[in-house]
Amino acid sequence: MIKAVIFDFDGLIVDTESVWYEAYKEVLNRYEVELTLQKFSEVVGTSDEILFEYINSNLKEPIEKENIEQMAKELVDEKLLEPVLRESVEDYLISAKNAGLQIALASSSSREWVQSFLEKLNIYKYFSVIKTKDDVAKVKPDPELYLKAIEEIGVDVTEAVAFEDSLNGLIAATKAGLQCVIVPNSVTSHLAFENHSLRLSSMAEKSLEDVIEQLSKN
Repeated sequence: MIKAVIFDFDGLIVDTESVWYEAYKEVLNRYEVELTLQKFSEVVGTSDEILFEYINSNLKEPIEKENIEQMAKELVDEKLLEPVLRESVEDYLISAKNAGLQIALASSSSREWVQSFLEKLNIYKYFSVIKTKDDVAKVKPDPELYLKAIEEIGVDVTEAVAFEDSLNGLIAATKAGLQCVIVPNSVTSHLAFENHSLRLSSMAEKSLEDVIEQLSKN
């Protein structure tokens, strides 16, 4: 029986991933470095070390990581001045609350980043547990974020389901022993997802009640 739902944040609740991709692409174009969707999608849901190794190996002259990050963040902040929830996200949160489910969030981003959006979008109130990179030694694909969320919620892993948009997130959730529903975005839809419990094009495709019913039969 499902007693808890755990959501990723970036790319799942708000499609920040597409915005970050466009921002990094724009910044790197100034330095004649092409950033492909394939390369960027490798870092979705985890830390950005792989991305910066790629950038440094393609730059004609080395540039401080902080400078590139700052330029990209300025563009992202501009583009996300008025963030929008992905389709039916709030419907899922309302359904989970009405069903008496515990609602948690597990994100490889910082607490400050995640919380600012949750507050701005007026959905912070739904989450009883929030785990971010500030709470763990290793982010996704390591399962630590999910294991800490499960521990704090106080349910068994078999009683919770994770919602993810990335391959790194899926790996983390399954390593933690969770069922995982994949809801990819435009940056991650081409990835080869395997061993997931269910895949949706968006949360509008099936209600949370229908998802839980289907997972209960698996």
